Amino acid sequence: MKKFSKIAFSLVTILLLSPFFAATVNAAPTDDVVGIALGNPDFSILVAALQKAELVETLQGEGPYTVFAPTNAAFEKLLTELDITADELLAQPDLAKVLTYHVVPGSVLAADLTDGMEATTVNGQELMFDLSGDPMVNQSMITQTDIEATNGVVHVIDTVLVPSNFTLQEVDMEETEVAQTGFESSTPLLVAMLATASVIIFMVIKNKKKET
Repeated sequence: MKKFSKIAFSLVTILLLSPFFAATVNAAPTDDVVGIALGNPDFSILVAALQKAELVETLQGEGPYTVFAPTNAAFEKLLTELDITADELLAQPDLAKVLTYHVVPGSVLAADLTDGMEATTVNGQELMFDLSGDPMVNQSMITQTDIEATNGVVHVIDTVLVPSNFTLQEVDMEETEVAQTGFESSTPLLVAMLATASVIIFMVIKNKKKET
């Protein structure tokens, strides 16, 4: 009798807890694709790039979007290949072209991919998938798949995808920083402003002397 009671208690416990476990396993995503990137420190360079290119609000939209997200290591590999710093990369005029080359409209799960498949990106250029060995998109390995978001899905890749319409340009980091403040330049402008201020002060003092 005691043995039967224990078995019955175990069955009841399993029945009561099974909805909880089912809900945990099948829990709906709570973050959008940007939120997923923000929640992972290994995507910090990607997040900075999205902010710099003003694409955060776009990717927080309804979507759905499929994002092939490069890790920090992927960006560091690109910086070495291009022989530039992270700041110089973020200052590139064509930065948005690179980022939108990592985004495919619609929700494309790993099960939807086929060997030799092509997909048109938001950039307008095509991605090619090779599933004959390790899953690849162009020359980048897909290291993690199907991170579901409220507005799409994220796949992690180990190499930054560079579109053919990206042109690496020389950027003047000093001018870039000045431009953010709203001032266009530099020492000559400052000298001119000081000279103008001096003339105004001189005229005010002169007029006051005349009045007295």
